[in-house]
Amino acid sequence: MNPFGGAIRFGGLPLQRRWCRLQAAALSFLMLALSFNVSLAQATLNPKPRDHVYLLRGFANVFSLGMDQIATRLEHEGIDTTVANYLSWPTLAEEAAAKYKSGRVRTIILVGHSSGAVAVTSMATRLSELGVPVKLAIGLDPTSHMAASGHVDRYVNYYIANGFGDRVDKGPQFSGVLQNVDLEHMSGVGHFNIEKDRAVQGMVIRDIRAALANSPHDTTACDTRGSRTCASAKHGLVTEGTAIRD
Repeated sequence: MNPFGGAIRFGGLPLQRRWCRLQAAALSFLMLALSFNVSLAQATLNPKPRDHVYLLRGFANVFSLGMDQIATRLEHEGIDTTVANYLSWPTLAEEAAAKYKSGRVRTIILVGHSSGAVAVTSMATRLSELGVPVKLAIGLDPTSHMAASGHVDRYVNYYIANGFGDRVDKGPQFSGVLQNVDLEHMSGVGHFNIEKDRAVQGMVIRDIRAALANSPHDTTACDTRGSRTCASAKHGLVTEGTAIRD
């Protein structure tokens, strides 16, 4: 009971009204916090689709360490990568397809060296069978004569014609752009260091950037006379050329 009569006052307002205002403020803060937590949870459950580059090493995991160097450079640019031995390509294809279909990955790029370059062709074919497109496939001196197949927007095969590597042909089910680029005129570049050469790594990374930007690509391919042939690629085009160090 208030011995003085009337409502108890605090800070110029009746205590009951003051308490109601504090409750309303606390409720508003609680609702704001709840809304923030729900938004955060939704962002966690539904992350923005990412680009992913799969890099396949060759035999025994010891001759293709340049793939790790390329991956590190891509990671510094905010591009997700997976580096694995070429024997892992069936598992990686299933993993990539699942991520693509779930919306976690929007763009898939494949890069391989030696036996890994051979596996790139197989992985691209498998992804196509699973209904998943490949934005870009890059082979670095594949050790078998392969035929590209499947839904690949652009397939670039950097190989050394007078060495262990081989060219890639366009298979009947291939609908993209295929480029075979001979690097035999690049001094000091061979089968066992092609993926470690900084100039070749630069070509690969520029190819990847161009694919992710979805912009016309300025190829490094040159004709046998050494003049640059940077004509824009057309759907279904197959080109041959050599490359020079920039």
